[in-house]
Amino acid sequence: MSQHNTERLQEISMKIILGAGDARAEIQAALKNIEMFEFEEAEAKLAQAKKHMSKAHSAQTETIQEEARSETIPYSTLFTHAQDHLMTVMSEWNIARNLLRISKTFDQRIKKLEEK
Repeated sequence: MSQHNTERLQEISMKIILGAGDARAEIQAALKNIEMFEFEEAEAKLAQAKKHMSKAHSAQTETIQEEARSETIPYSTLFTHAQDHLMTVMSEWNIARNLLRISKTFDQRIKKLEEK
């Protein structure tokens, strides 16, 4: 792989890391909204997080597809770190979505009980 391609892989890795980091910040903010029963705000933040993750995932997928087309992609600790970071954030997003669903269900049940 040429120096140009190595630099390109580093740029892609940073794009993935930054996108995952932006997604994580939105997820953390959404969790605070869930804690305060601000469900619409939490949903909006999780939607933003998903957009950040999608951009990062697209960059990752493009590189993986290059390798699948038999293009030489050397091992990169930075790229591996970026993939790991994205995978972790995607798991956090899934957990936050489930927590939001559960919290909304509990909130509805509590409101019904309070009406009685």
